[in-house]
Amino acid sequence: MTSASPNTQLDRIHAYWQASNYLCAGMLYLRDNALLRRPLHADHIKRRILGHWGTCPGQSFTLTHLNRLIVEHDLNLMYVCGPGHGAAAVLAHAYLEGHYSERYPECSQDEAGMLRLFQKFSAPGGVGSHCSPHTPGSIHEGGELGYSLSHAFGAAFDNPDLIVAAMIGDGEAETGALAASWHSSKFLNPARDGAVLPILHLNGYKIANPAILARIPHAELLALFEGYGYRPIFVEGSDAPAMHRKMARALDQCVADIHGIQARARASGPKTRPCWPMIVLRTPKGWTGPQRVHGHAVEDSWRAHQIPVSDPAGRADELHVLAEWLSSYGPEKLFDAAGRLIPELRALAPAGHRRISANPHANGGNLRRALELPDIAGHQIAVPQPGVHTAQATQVLGEYLRDVMRMNLDRFRVFGPDETASNRLSAIYDASGKTWMAQLLDSDADGGNLSPTGRVMEILSEQTLEGWLEGYVLTGRHGLLSTYEAFAHVIDSMFNQHAKWLDKAKHLVDWRTPVPSLNLLITSLVWRQDHNGFSHQDPGFLDVVANKSPDVVRIYLPPDTNCLLSVTDHCLRSVDYVNVIVADKQPHLTYLNGPDAMRHCQAGIGVWEWASTFVPHEPDVVIACAGDIPTQEALAAVAMLKQMFSGLKIRFVNVVDLFTLIPDQQHPHGLSDDAFDRLFTLDKPVIFNFHAYPALIHKLCYRRRNHANFHVHGYREQGDVNTPFELAILNGIDRYSLAMDVLKRVPRLRTCSAAHMQTLLALQAQALAQARAEGIDSDDIVNWQWPAAGPLRH
Repeated sequence: MTSASPNTQLDRIHAYWQASNYLCAGMLYLRDNALLRRPLHADHIKRRILGHWGTCPGQSFTLTHLNRLIVEHDLNLMYVCGPGHGAAAVLAHAYLEGHYSERYPECSQDEAGMLRLFQKFSAPGGVGSHCSPHTPGSIHEGGELGYSLSHAFGAAFDNPDLIVAAMIGDGEAETGALAASWHSSKFLNPARDGAVLPILHLNGYKIANPAILARIPHAELLALFEGYGYRPIFVEGSDAPAMHRKMARALDQCVADIHGIQARARASGPKTRPCWPMIVLRTPKGWTGPQRVHGHAVEDSWRAHQIPVSDPAGRADELHVLAEWLSSYGPEKLFDAAGRLIPELRALAPAGHRRISANPHANGGNLRRALELPDIAGHQIAVPQPGVHTAQATQVLGEYLRDVMRMNLDRFRVFGPDETASNRLSAIYDASGKTWMAQLLDSDADGGNLSPTGRVMEILSEQTLEGWLEGYVLTGRHGLLSTYEAFAHVIDSMFNQHAKWLDKAKHLVDWRTPVPSLNLLITSLVWRQDHNGFSHQDPGFLDVVANKSPDVVRIYLPPDTNCLLSVTDHCLRSVDYVNVIVADKQPHLTYLNGPDAMRHCQAGIGVWEWASTFVPHEPDVVIACAGDIPTQEALAAVAMLKQMFSGLKIRFVNVVDLFTLIPDQQHPHGLSDDAFDRLFTLDKPVIFNFHAYPALIHKLCYRRRNHANFHVHGYREQGDVNTPFELAILNGIDRYSLAMDVLKRVPRLRTCSAAHMQTLLALQAQALAQARAEGIDSDDIVNWQWPAAGPLRH
């Protein structure tokens, strides 16, 4: 088959594919002579050749056939590009559809615009070889591999009209995240959700090694995906005419299967878990590219992965190979005299929002509808006196989230790794059970909360959950993921990629509209891991978050129940952030009533006058805290110091929004230097009790004038199977350690506090002995209230 006579539909599909391949190769190599109207010369070649060729032909082949499918069936279809460095194919497709030129008018539908597209690719100030936010039709960065399928399922949940074609690279298929995400089909309800069509692209090689799934026997590959619960359709070969026919038949069958599954479920409800179709596409790596260069095989080898012809500007023989390669596509027959795709081929693309690159779901802010939220006043708890009564903050939050879900059953989900109940959010089940399309047993009816119509998403894979939630919010819906603090690190790199996406979308892509924020509830915290031990003690996720752009991340440490409600309500209303909320699931003291909590959280930081002494005066010491347990221990230290030194002037500062500590020049939530100094003084000691690693507070505050007097207590990697208070002592965040630090830091106390220091040391030793002897903390520690009653005992 050639591109000379695109008369039949098959000819036109082939020609469209060739045009796309030509654009891909042009993006890699050309900075001039975009349509080869002149003999190719070294000066026409980019000085720095960057990008990946190997994945492009298979992707452009798939995208071309998806276009036919959309036109013939009027499908609402979006595409997720999983192969790394796969943007060239997606960009070429968006350009041929005309949508890229609408977004970027300088890349117009003519020879000059095509050349500008080539020049922008992998160039400073241009676009990268990953599907970044600059790429129309994309919700998937592709920088780190493994997340295409979970993103696709996230996009399909609650989108009954949508089909998401997920192109999975064969190297990507080796990642743990991708392996777990195949199970997403057990959570897709065909009665209310859209469909995902996985397309596993086996082109044989990664950068320098064979791909595993491309080297196992056909029967084993078939068994693998049947075992995952799919019905794989294999499209394999290198002969273009035969492959076009195979792909067309396969896609027609997949659409028929998807529509049949959905029709049956929507007519009578899902009876059993369906067996969804998928495609295994096996093509040569670098298909249609140079077969050999310098005597070495290129096409269908690892050498096609990146740049098949490495130095055409410097070597005449390579320039000749490149010229023959580019000319083999016949650009003079594919594009008219002005450089625009010929009319017969333009007619193959869908129109308007049916174009893959223009699908509204891929710019989810256009579809976003704000949540209907209950009045948090109806969930706030009474606090008649600070620090006396206890409550389980996440249990109360669960009741609030239950009502959020009831009011937004089409656009809000809660995600968690088998820990929704463990994290005390069980009230959510009153609004909706756990999504479950797999087998049900009689025993599940006894409190299992499993239901095909459930909206609580639980799977023991933090990466899959994070991928689902990212796909869900990027397509305009809302959600919250709760996870144990120590294992939030499982999604470190996924969080990184999402934060980078938001950053670029917000600052560099003006046509991207704001999407709902991604909300992470970090719970089961380090200071209550007395039973799980050292492996579960790691609050370092906050350090990872603090490294990201201040325009897209927030960290909140609400000290009690009403503050948690206020923070969560705010986060669910926000857009274009990753909100990290740190709140323990165990019972803790309450301090602020509803209105005070809302004011405190809105400010993000403030003085608690009821816990301070000599409020109008300049203090002798500032005791600050961030986090629920650190707040309680800091208050207990203040109570002891009040008993010891009636004239000691203490200012008590509580921090909810961690980024208030950064100067306002560096963060939109940061305090001005004057406001910071009014809280923390210019020269007085600041004893700061922090939930996580102490270095983070120093990092945030190092530019402040009084930073030299900041003495931060926090987790210092000391722990085992401890009682809660023993763990606090080992890491120096306990009340005794804080009080002793005050005695050392306040100059006028240094010469008169020896006896008090000995008392505190004795109390600390007594607490440690109690923990080791009894395995529990003493009642006066466990049941401590503000203000402390009675004299110090030891």
